[in-house]
Amino acid sequence: MALSAVAVLLSVAFVCGTLVFTDTMNTTFDKLFGVTGADVTVSAKGAKDAEDNPNRGKPEVLPASAVEQVAKAEGVKSAEGGVVSMSVTVVNAKNENMGSTTGAPTIAGNWSDNELKSMKITSGRPPRGPTEVMVDADTAKKHHLELGDELRTIAITGDVRARISGIAAFTVTNPGAAIVYFDTATAQEKLLGGPGLFTHVNVDAKDGVSDEQLKQNVAKAVGADTYKLQTAKESADANRKQVGSFLDVMKYVMLGFAGIAFLVGIFLIFNTFSMLVAQRTREIGLMRAIGADSGQVLKSVIVEAFLLGLVGSVLGVGAGVGLAVGLMQLMGQMGMHLSTDDLTVAWTTPVVGLVLGIVVTVVSAFIPARRAGKVSPMAALRDAGTPGDRKAGRIRAALGLVLTGIGGAGLFLAAAADKAAAGSLWLCLGVLFTLIGFIVIGPLLAGLVVRMLSGIVLRPFGSVGRLAERNALRNPRRTGATAAALMIGLALVACLSVVGSSMVASATEELDKTVGADYIVQSQTGQPIMPQAEQALRATGNLAHVTAYREVEAKITAPDGSVKDGGISVTDPTYAQDVRRKMIAGEHAAAYGDGAISVGSLYADEHHVKVGDELTVAFAGGRTTPLKVAAITSDEGNLDKGVMYVSTATAERFLPADRMPRPFMLLAKAADGKADAAYGAVKDALAQYPQYAVQNRADYKQTLKDQVGQLLNMVYGLLGLAIIVAVLGVVNTLALSVVERTREIGLMRAIGLSRRQLRRMIRLESVVIALFGALLGLGLGMGWGATAQQLLALQGLKVLEIPWPTIIGVFAGSAFVGLFAALVPAFRAGRMNVLDAIASE
Repeated sequence: MALSAVAVLLSVAFVCGTLVFTDTMNTTFDKLFGVTGADVTVSAKGAKDAEDNPNRGKPEVLPASAVEQVAKAEGVKSAEGGVVSMSVTVVNAKNENMGSTTGAPTIAGNWSDNELKSMKITSGRPPRGPTEVMVDADTAKKHHLELGDELRTIAITGDVRARISGIAAFTVTNPGAAIVYFDTATAQEKLLGGPGLFTHVNVDAKDGVSDEQLKQNVAKAVGADTYKLQTAKESADANRKQVGSFLDVMKYVMLGFAGIAFLVGIFLIFNTFSMLVAQRTREIGLMRAIGADSGQVLKSVIVEAFLLGLVGSVLGVGAGVGLAVGLMQLMGQMGMHLSTDDLTVAWTTPVVGLVLGIVVTVVSAFIPARRAGKVSPMAALRDAGTPGDRKAGRIRAALGLVLTGIGGAGLFLAAAADKAAAGSLWLCLGVLFTLIGFIVIGPLLAGLVVRMLSGIVLRPFGSVGRLAERNALRNPRRTGATAAALMIGLALVACLSVVGSSMVASATEELDKTVGADYIVQSQTGQPIMPQAEQALRATGNLAHVTAYREVEAKITAPDGSVKDGGISVTDPTYAQDVRRKMIAGEHAAAYGDGAISVGSLYADEHHVKVGDELTVAFAGGRTTPLKVAAITSDEGNLDKGVMYVSTATAERFLPADRMPRPFMLLAKAADGKADAAYGAVKDALAQYPQYAVQNRADYKQTLKDQVGQLLNMVYGLLGLAIIVAVLGVVNTLALSVVERTREIGLMRAIGLSRRQLRRMIRLESVVIALFGALLGLGLGMGWGATAQQLLALQGLKVLEIPWPTIIGVFAGSAFVGLFAALVPAFRAGRMNVLDAIASE
């Protein structure tokens, strides 16, 4: 019962911990956004909400005259120009990046009175002049920065070297951003490229003037459509929406894994109560004989399950809060600071935890409780316990085969689908029905698979191995349910391993086939390539050419009148050498001619576009022009699928210079015979810009493999809870089966079975059950993964790769899981007194 309560505790803790953690993050960001915003913020018309890394390398700006206009509006107490840019990199004297490693931005701006709402200077003073900078306290602490240390801020307008004049600490929690402040003149010159420019104006209202009224007054003063106006609430809501979408994804993903843990826990609780009811058969029969009706017996078991769920859930809620604090500490180690002062436990969190834990426990125990209610008074005349089923019932076997067949048909239809949307639906149905089918048919499979495994694993241990095999086969329903708990977690592990390996293999094959460039330069955080970094690369010797890759927003009108909003890739003509695209019509190089464009085959088919047709392209922030289709590229591959290309010269003709985006990637080709020398030269040239990664094709493949591996490791870690619960299920099954077989064990000891042989028998039984669950799970998961890969093939990921080392390693690891689960039950069995065991009822 204690182990069952632990299973409930763990599952409820995962749910409550997730809710508390994400609610705390929301509270943290809400407090930050609430204190940093002015009553009204005025920004450029084209500015985006919480814009990260704008593709031009610097934010939208407004003139200094806007501050004067705003200041004259009725109800304005103060109007102060602000400068902020997120397209910067800050490095120390050792050229080490001072930015966050958790995805939080690096922000550079001007120190102003508005910053005092959320920060206070803890040492030093504000910056004065171009040689001084102030840094936030969290960044200073993390990177051991002190007053007088030199920092280099890399921006699109050039590098700024300045020494730390002050350190400022947040009065609310800083979730992890690295922030540097300059004086206003320096920030304008070095971050925006000239004096008299701001990114926004912070406006505070006089007493008695509401934010909405102030916004209306400012709109009258500057013109309703001249600038973008937001109240403090609107700014906070916009920021909260951006952060909230990420937090929602994280929350629901974690809750999904908590649901898997609950599903596994159902098998544990079901098995526990099934065995308890079986062991109490004689006791229940006596109760029925003295007058208890079936309803009372059923209620007694349900109440027992309710109390178990209540205790486990209450403890789980408390453990969930502790888990949330642990996650906050872990995030702090990674650079995202979350204060326990902001710990948020909404009233709904314990309610959700209690309801889930109790309902799942009671539902899991209902079938065993119903069986208990059906025990007749005559059971009091029989020995305690009921004989285990030697075969799964015919009805159950037939139902399991039908469900598995339906699931298999779903997987087949998914693999044969020619559209991803339809295939995804069939895949979900196939996964669901095969999983349920395998659970239902588990007892039937136990008789076949356990015998097969026993011939390999148990028979070498002689009579002890045969006894372990018979014990595992004694109750196929129990063995099937125990193995099913392990099967679920391992099926997901196998499925994701196959998908991840296939993605890496497909991308690697596509890279080998299509990429002709020797080196790829790009930021790992999405920052555009700064001009000084691009110039350094182009000045490098031993290179045949360098290609800049940009993206511009545009509205494309096809000959059939349909309009598409999207991006167009803007590259140099040498891109046709860097990436070998399969062509449907025309030549790739022709897309870089004057007034030319290329389209993907899917777009061409959908809109009946052919070479020679004209598309009307309206460049965002630029002019509208007709461009002639000079090539149609194949969309069979996964590299640049569906992309339209124009030349850099074409984009420059129809886009003003200040609207032309910076490249987000550079591709370089080494001169003939100079590959090794060029690689070193490129790395040396960009060594001063640590925000950019220089990769040859081998590096790029390894990075891709590492990224997929990191993602899978995170998933495996989340699945670990379900596997822990499954192990508890194996422990529970063995522990209860030892109690159930007390007299039998005593008799075997009496006729010569040693303690060592007894412990070995129980360990071997556990191993074969674990291997049975692993075999089912890995087989099922590989089937799911192979089907998912067929759907991904529609997106260009055509290589199916089974990660055999991972599969074999997991299978072997399952044997160790079985050994571990049997430690305590085997130890307890070995300590039994022979005479007491024989006398046991």
